[in-house]
Amino acid sequence: MSIDFSKPLYFLAPLAGLTDLPFRSVVKKFGVDVTVSEMISSNALAYGNKKSQKMLEKSPLENPYSIQIAGSNEDIIKRALDVINELEGVDCVDLNCGCPAPKVVNNLQGSALLTDLKKMGHAIETIKKYSNKKYTSVKIRLGFDKKNHVEIAKVCESAGADFIAVHGRTKVDRFKAPVDYDAIAEVKASVNIPVIANGDIDSKEKAKWVLDYTKCDGIMIGRGAVGRPWIFKEIKEDIEVTKDLIADVVLEHFDQMINFYGEYGVILFRKHLHTYSKYGYKGASEFRNKINYITDVKEAREVIEEFFRNH
Repeated sequence: MSIDFSKPLYFLAPLAGLTDLPFRSVVKKFGVDVTVSEMISSNALAYGNKKSQKMLEKSPLENPYSIQIAGSNEDIIKRALDVINELEGVDCVDLNCGCPAPKVVNNLQGSALLTDLKKMGHAIETIKKYSNKKYTSVKIRLGFDKKNHVEIAKVCESAGADFIAVHGRTKVDRFKAPVDYDAIAEVKASVNIPVIANGDIDSKEKAKWVLDYTKCDGIMIGRGAVGRPWIFKEIKEDIEVTKDLIADVVLEHFDQMINFYGEYGVILFRKHLHTYSKYGYKGASEFRNKINYITDVKEAREVIEEFFRNH
């Protein structure tokens, strides 16, 4: 499926442990244009890791759909692509060059690639050459310990990336420093491929401002959508978020988790419930404490429905 940049596009950012298939399925119903898998290790795919293979799965609703991989070894990336190339309904392979997690960085993956732009370029070229998907994209930060965002973006472009997403912080900033939207605008002005702005976009007003200010071709929202999967519809249509809507979303999300993970979905869903319950609900801390000890699917659903329906 084509990714049409003739109008601003809205992307769901990949977030490890959060933007799995159940969450993406819920978000997709609220008008996000492009969804991206959680970051998947190219090494794990190359060696047939079952958990990583399950992470490749998509909802039928997800069109266009992008798979994000982490990696720097060209042979391993090529073997990972052999797995991805067998999948239908995948439109893009994205290379993660932004993750600041030590276990990723220490393997010369994620944002560590920003310290070796030659290796980063070769990794992008490998995807472009061996992927049978329509698009190759790259998610970058502004640099590792200093900003060299224009240089990084130009390497991405020359290596064959069809578009890039820019998180407006360096690796050492992690998620704490203010997002540098000026730097994102500089990236947009320096390359001839579409650029997606990412970082601290959490409202309709902020989304509009970022698009206007950076002149980017779209925005990517990650943490702003956790606990608020309806944010994309808020941005596009001005919907009213009612307690009934939240209850419907929470219960559908729970059901999707159980369908995908089985009983273990009850435990995995706790982190989402902690976020959903922050929206002015009385007794939220007691609810969170209670749900943390429940493992039975039926009991969990009853407690969740009782809490969100009766507020």
